Amino acid sequence: MDIKLYDSELKVMDVIWREGEISAKNIREILGGEIGWNKNTTYTVIKKCVEKGLVERIEPNFVCRALVSRDEVRAFELDELINRMYDGSSDMLFAALLGRKDIPAETIERLKELIEGGL
Repeated sequence: MDIKLYDSELKVMDVIWREGEISAKNIREILGGEIGWNKNTTYTVIKKCVEKGLVERIEPNFVCRALVSRDEVRAFELDELINRMYDGSSDMLFAALLGRKDIPAETIERLKELIEGGL
């Protein structure tokens, strides 16, 4: 299953994850209000999510339910990032994150606690 999401698909999935089972009409209303999408744009993106196997379409009323979790998508995207930008090395990604100059000291302390606690 291709769980690589384009930004537009992620916007649809965010609404579905947030709301649970929701009609396409309600997704359109939410995204219309939040980002100004029209009906055609919203339905086109929903249909792409259905075609990818990310969303189940339930009739009647074109109700949408996520078939993948937010955590599954995050894991896929993180793996893609590590493979594409850090030659498959999560150590290099972690070092790059820690090497940033703008990380507040309290964030670094929380990261240390997470590591010491075994995440």
